[in-house]
Amino acid sequence: MFSDEIKRLLFQVISSWQVLVVTGILIVYIFIVNNVARIYHRRPRRMEKPKKAKPVKQEAAEVPEPEASENDELGLEE
Repeated sequence: MFSDEIKRLLFQVISSWQVLVVTGILIVYIFIVNNVARIYHRRPRRMEKPKKAKPVKQEAAEVPEPEASENDELGLEE
């Protein structure tokens, strides 16, 4: 199927230091990604409770409105 020359060349390419280093780096990278994914997947997701709204100060709502006088400056009729 393969000639002896192609087999020798393929063996030299696979056993070169560049291919071995890149293969090692890829294995370490995949190992780290799998560990991070496993750790993230196990972490329970916290459901945040909605915070209660602080009661609005009623002092602003209790400000008395000025009484309408007969001489309305704007000249509006009621």
